[in-house]
Amino acid sequence: MFIDEAQIQVKAGDGGNGCLSFRHEKFIPKGGPDGGDGGKGGSVYFQAVRNMDTLIDLTGKHHWRAENGQAGSGNNRHGSDGQDLIINVPAGTLIYDVDLKLLLKDLNKTGMKVRVCRGGRGGRGNKAFATASNQTPRIFEPGSQGQQRNIRLELKLLADVGLVGMPNAGKSTLISRCSAARPKIADYPFTTTNPVLGIVELSNFRRFVMADIPGLIENAHNGAGLGVDFLKHIERTAILAHIIDIMPADGSDPFENYHRIRSELEKYSKKLVRKTEFIVANKIDLDPNGKIVKELDKKLNKKVYPISAVTGSGIKELSELLWQKVKELKSSS
Repeated sequence: MFIDEAQIQVKAGDGGNGCLSFRHEKFIPKGGPDGGDGGKGGSVYFQAVRNMDTLIDLTGKHHWRAENGQAGSGNNRHGSDGQDLIINVPAGTLIYDVDLKLLLKDLNKTGMKVRVCRGGRGGRGNKAFATASNQTPRIFEPGSQGQQRNIRLELKLLADVGLVGMPNAGKSTLISRCSAARPKIADYPFTTTNPVLGIVELSNFRRFVMADIPGLIENAHNGAGLGVDFLKHIERTAILAHIIDIMPADGSDPFENYHRIRSELEKYSKKLVRKTEFIVANKIDLDPNGKIVKELDKKLNKKVYPISAVTGSGIKELSELLWQKVKELKSSS
């Protein structure tokens, strides 16, 4: 199951208490203080890891807590430190403090790690308070409490190319042709209900990540259809591949459908419409003379790349062009 939001409570471990103790050994009637310090509490970290693309592991457990530090003891023995808690999340996870309404960190690269709660400090034992004028102190410190936060996690998928378009435009078929991803494919709207990531492999060990975003419809930015939940995943993509069905089953105009999607992207975020866009005309197997594609190219006054996701025509050429653009954008960033 794809889960891209979660809210949890995290707490760092409390510090261990210091110890009040005096030496009691045979033939040493006046042993000095020997109370050890408490250990510090464990801290809470979030870490972005590979092979994880959903927040589902965090939804079944609301409270996450690091280990407390142990109390000090006699004979100057210090308490052991509490173990840190490291919570693994997918790369692309944003971490918010709910109460402060503050973005703490954007873990947008695998391996990134951030501490969100600091463990409590261990208290000092009475040995630490011994002075020349007070050689038998009877005071010690309790450990301090670890920090606690209410955290909201939001996942935005990391992909080089994002596929956008109307429902049933052929996005799922295309990604299944280009990669090992196997999304559900059917002849009814909203077949894809969750984003799907696929790795497109090319010759000479070249590769890029493609994301199939659920189909958008008019007013998607206001919650219509499935778009409002998944438009955010397009924000991180370097390139948009806009898939246009040149012969929609509902008889709609491909030209108008293109502008409907562009309008939704712009209403959601001005940044989306400024991204590099490849316009892909799908289902050219239904237009053997190329008449519809030529007309679409003329109306849009933009380069249109014809493919057939079913037969595979034009897909290799499109993949090469996308790879070249991804490489270019990465080298310039």
